[in-house]
Amino acid sequence: MTTENSSPTSSNPESARSGVLFLSGDLIFASRVRAAASNHGRSFELSGSIPSQALDVAFVIVDLSTRAKAVEGLVDACARWCPAARVIAYGPHVQVAKLKAAREAGVPTVLTRGQFDAALSSDLLA
Repeated sequence: MTTENSSPTSSNPESARSGVLFLSGDLIFASRVRAAASNHGRSFELSGSIPSQALDVAFVIVDLSTRAKAVEGLVDACARWCPAARVIAYGPHVQVAKLKAAREAGVPTVLTRGQFDAALSSDLLA
């Protein structure tokens, strides 16, 4: 698990406290998510699964191409450990079954990788 605390770039103390938990095995794409989090003054943590402890995160993001099994029980775990977090799953558009499984598991926001990448460039993590 990698943790990086970024200096806040906004004057909003909430954004400085609440970070991004990125569940993925893709270290290359993790750098893009880390940069987007940093741009919004958020801390960043890369992990293979959601920790079993209270978390101060605003976003839990799951990479379905490397952590599809993480969606099983994810919504319940987030409700318990980080109830205010926005849960997002994304995956390749050709992996329809993984996208569907995330929706069926109750993940509120499920995007294709292209949609997620485009949203990262805007204000997804604001």
